[in-house]
Amino acid sequence: MKKKILVMAQFPKSGLLELQDQFDLIYPEDFYFSESDLRWHIVDADGLLSVFTAPVSSELLQHARQLRIISNFGVGYNNIDLDYATARGIVVCNTPDSVTEPTAEMAMGLMIALMRRISETDRKLRSESGLKWGLMENLGSSLWGKTLGIIGMGRIGRALARRAVASGMKIIYYNRTRLDVAVEQQYGANLVSFNRLIQQSDVLTVNCPLTDDTHHLIGEKEILLMKDGIFIINTSRGAIIDERALVRNLSNGKIGGAGLDVFEEEPAISRELFLMDNIVLTPHNATGTIDARRDTTSEASANLIRFFNGRRDISIVNPIIWRS
Repeated sequence: MKKKILVMAQFPKSGLLELQDQFDLIYPEDFYFSESDLRWHIVDADGLLSVFTAPVSSELLQHARQLRIISNFGVGYNNIDLDYATARGIVVCNTPDSVTEPTAEMAMGLMIALMRRISETDRKLRSESGLKWGLMENLGSSLWGKTLGIIGMGRIGRALARRAVASGMKIIYYNRTRLDVAVEQQYGANLVSFNRLIQQSDVLTVNCPLTDDTHHLIGEKEILLMKDGIFIINTSRGAIIDERALVRNLSNGKIGGAGLDVFEEEPAISRELFLMDNIVLTPHNATGTIDARRDTTSEASANLIRFFNGRRDISIVNPIIWRS
């Protein structure tokens, strides 16, 4: 008898073909299951293909009598009650590989659009009032020669560094562990303390996961240490930055501008951000390409297939289960 996999959203079916060959899939008629249907179907599910936009709470997991693995669509997994899942012995996986390049593309795109004022001038050219043309009008900031500070030099951080180096930027980074010397040399990257990073960066990019330790990692105190006019890019999770502090310091000019794909209370966004010219906003869409959606579905499916075939080459985020 085939094991049952509960698929929480209408992922691209082209990425589910191999999974469908080996398991019975419970697939929603609408884009998401209703809460009641989700609670009903998870009772007999052996695996769950979840999505970063929908919570997997302890209350939901209490209904899962035989669930052994959650494979999350997305690199972030703060939508899952990880402590509860771990206590129940449920393996939790994410999809770090397929999101790397598109997220780095978005971070780089936000940086260029912000610093070169592409979004702002496009918006004003289309408006009735227009903008003033001239040699010394609409001036932005060059990326060339600027210092990019990367918080979190994992896959996405390194992919962004590769793009930034090609644009003539200098790379400093803050990470829990130091990169291999060969990798540092590849990007010309220097490991610095967190305080030195926020003090020395012309551009700061957030590429770390949201955890209890990183919640409001950047707030009023940290912003005061930064260079005047710093640019901040966030494609990770909104709550890593204190959004109220960000708004205040964008308004008073301490921060030169921000490129934000994520927000602290998304989909709600601080209203003040809509009124500022020195902001580029996107709707948590860093991985929003046709290719990435298909590839992420395939990666999430592969975690499930490998796990139920007794393999451990999966992107597990709670490996303590295997050590206990």
